[in-house]
Amino acid sequence: MKNNEPAWGMPFRYVTGLILFAAIIAMLLYARDAVKALIIAAFVAYLISPAVNFLMERTKLSRTAAVNIVYFSSLILLVGVPSTLTPIFFDEIKIVAQDLLDLSNEISAILIQPVRFGGMVFHFEQLGASLANVQNAVLTPIPEKALALLETTSVGVLWFLVIIVAVHLFMSEWPHIRVRLLEMSPSSYHDDLRELYKRVRGVWMAYLRGQIVLMIIVGIVFTIAWVIMGIPGALVLGVIAGLFTLVPDVGPFVAVILTMAVALLEGSSWIPLSNFLVAGIVFIVYLVLINLKNFWLRPYIMGRSVHMNEALIFIAIMIATILEGIMGALLVVPVLASVVVILEYLRRRVLGLPPFGDDGSQQFVAPPEKIKSRRAVPAVEQEMQEKNK
Repeated sequence: MKNNEPAWGMPFRYVTGLILFAAIIAMLLYARDAVKALIIAAFVAYLISPAVNFLMERTKLSRTAAVNIVYFSSLILLVGVPSTLTPIFFDEIKIVAQDLLDLSNEISAILIQPVRFGGMVFHFEQLGASLANVQNAVLTPIPEKALALLETTSVGVLWFLVIIVAVHLFMSEWPHIRVRLLEMSPSSYHDDLRELYKRVRGVWMAYLRGQIVLMIIVGIVFTIAWVIMGIPGALVLGVIAGLFTLVPDVGPFVAVILTMAVALLEGSSWIPLSNFLVAGIVFIVYLVLINLKNFWLRPYIMGRSVHMNEALIFIAIMIATILEGIMGALLVVPVLASVVVILEYLRRRVLGLPPFGDDGSQQFVAPPEKIKSRRAVPAVEQEMQEKNK
């Protein structure tokens, strides 16, 4: 700034800052659909960026070349393969839908007749009528509209293109974007922000590692369970269960519904029971395994990744699923953990403490009571010790 240029007064700075902040919030609210699309793109870019770093380290390629290889390979796998296989499986989809219609008709016919058990007579006519209504509203249009359901509206295609292009942008330009964001802050806070970014990034990397481990374990366990039960397509159903674990609590439920549908249509390869009973056994096995995952496996894995209370994680996932659907369930845990890291930094700054109480190496490890290590010093005692120094 030149000496003859007047400096902005403090009140004018605050007013300008508040106006800019309000304008940004208003813009985000107005363009919330675009913000959601960019968040999805950033999350996808984050998921596949480790492959870029791996390729750069192993092959000494430039970042641009590594990004293009990973990006277009992922695009072929995620878009090209399903697009190629959809026409092949279209006839199979119609067959499965027709089987579901036949099964629904059989159940309705059974429920129309009174059921006699001992000396008692049970009437399920109303339940049969309700099932028929569901069939007419949901199942009947499936064979005719299956192809229409696979087609995307023009607006959806446009948003999809936005996401695809934004993924490449984030992957290619993130180092420059990170530097520009850092330069927007006062120079005296650059070291703090670098350390804060490092810790938030650690949150997301820990969450990603935990999710990958959980997906692999769940996929293997469910594959073994369905193979033992003789369910057709056990490997595919197990892989689906592992992949759907990425959507906590909701994903495994969808996976077991698919498995029960296969059991109802095909039965077991060796269990000499009706398809209905086989589907019931599938559901019981699912309840046992999913509760083992929820009450033992997930607490252990998440305890070693984001180190958050499981009840809090469950509540946050349910609320995020209700409010924002699948993407909310995917992002709420790392976002919540990141907010905790940022709030802890702000709290220490407000109280006049050093901005970071430790080097961050112990922040996302299993709690002492879970790994049976020696008792850690409570955070409150650490802060009292720092104040007394």
